[in-house]
Amino acid sequence: MVMPSALRLGPSPEAMPKKNSDVYFSVDVETDGPIPGPFSLLSFAIVPAGMMSAGGFVRTPTTDSLYLELKPISDEFEQEALAVNGLDRQRLLTEGMDPAEAMRQAHDWILARSGDGIPVLVAYPLTFDWSWLHWYFVNFTGSSPFKHSRGFDIKTAFAVKGNRPISEAGRKHLPAHLLSALPHTHHALDDAQSQADVFAKLMEWNEA
Repeated sequence: MVMPSALRLGPSPEAMPKKNSDVYFSVDVETDGPIPGPFSLLSFAIVPAGMMSAGGFVRTPTTDSLYLELKPISDEFEQEALAVNGLDRQRLLTEGMDPAEAMRQAHDWILARSGDGIPVLVAYPLTFDWSWLHWYFVNFTGSSPFKHSRGFDIKTAFAVKGNRPISEAGRKHLPAHLLSALPHTHHALDDAQSQADVFAKLMEWNEA
């Protein structure tokens, strides 16, 4: 189902991304298991996180967002996953949005905000959220707005920019100036917004 309070209007035409610019979207997913297919995507949120062009990086306000809750696609689930995200799987079986409709809506929402730019999925870490969104987009719509490789891993970027091994680039290792004041709650919208803030701070960080 679509949560009306979490679905907001896009940018004005004059603020639309230009050709050859990367348009970053912070994405967070909540699931009932470790991999898509045998298990289900229960909710996800997408928040515009910034743009990169020849003029450099520009932060995007996180007031624009999409949050959707989906109907499970199988009977399999792990109770541990539900304990983390707090979602009522039984409720979603009757109230959740049809996955095909949800992915079509998300696909159109992303492209409407990308203008002539190139949409890029941002996550921390990228591998988990990417695998779910890519599988659902391809399975239910035939293609992904992020194609097969347009992803940005905040964890890797922090490791490179902070000159540290990837094993020491998790969230708990972020220095104070990269932390977000926004909450990380395991609600997809909260987490996508706080992640967008961390991403923008990392992109604006000039120290190595």
